[in-house]
Amino acid sequence: MSLVVVGTVAFDDVATPFGKADRIVGGAATYAALAASYFTSGIELVSVVGDDFPTTVLDDLKARGVDLAGLQIKAGEKSFFWAGRYHDNMNQRDTLDTQLNVLAEFDPVLPDSYKDAEFVMLGNLTPSVQMRVIEQLETRPKLIAMDTMNFWMDNTPDALNEVIAKVDMLIINDEEARQLSGEYSLVKAAEKIMAMGPKTLAIKKGEHGALLFQGDEIFFAPALPLAEVFDPTGAGDTFAGGMMGYIAKTGDISFDNLKRAIIYGSAMASFCVEKFGTERMTELDDAAIRARLQRFVDLVRFDV
Repeated sequence: MSLVVVGTVAFDDVATPFGKADRIVGGAATYAALAASYFTSGIELVSVVGDDFPTTVLDDLKARGVDLAGLQIKAGEKSFFWAGRYHDNMNQRDTLDTQLNVLAEFDPVLPDSYKDAEFVMLGNLTPSVQMRVIEQLETRPKLIAMDTMNFWMDNTPDALNEVIAKVDMLIINDEEARQLSGEYSLVKAAEKIMAMGPKTLAIKKGEHGALLFQGDEIFFAPALPLAEVFDPTGAGDTFAGGMMGYIAKTGDISFDNLKRAIIYGSAMASFCVEKFGTERMTELDDAAIRARLQRFVDLVRFDV
């Protein structure tokens, strides 16, 4: 089933306690599309890059079944760039540099073949860009999910709330959920956020797993304990991409299936952090993914 993935395709400089990587491929749409590609075909990417972006990377995405008709390539311009340094605990980071470049005036244009997509993943972008994508859809998808961040909550709250009201699922972290709702309790935060429009809320808690809310139902997905985390960049986008890829594969948006999807997303995110950038996400196979999923099952299996 078709899955439209909207977000950045970019370059990153990343420094962590485990090392440093310069000008590596990153971006929310890149991570999400790669993760989803292990579960479903029909991935349709909407983003923008400059002509400095390597064609070999684009060819690799195509080889994984990602349709790039919605990717704009701006001649003579530079791709989005971000540089950051992670603290020792790997949960906090400092942004060292952000260069919007082609993203500054990005106007997403959906090819006609994308406008009847069954599933849509809106990566973390300006709310006006996310709304522009929704407005171009000719039929209502089975599920529209979106990611956002506290920057938009601080600077464009009205526009953000308008988009939130139009989506089916919101995917944010615990800090963002508390800011958006004004509630410290994540249960109370979920109630307020779902009253804003989304029927489903996924709250990412990093190394402490993720929570899924829908109506009165709550599900907790653990994070896999890892001996080493080399680079958390893109883990949240990989989580969202893996989750949406599984949902698109099954076509099932029931709460029981969303619970399975959040485990699939968590499994893909656990791979992402094992190497810098997207490197780990390009070398997986079905056996590795099945083994990782089994580790999640074993992690929480018990009898009473």
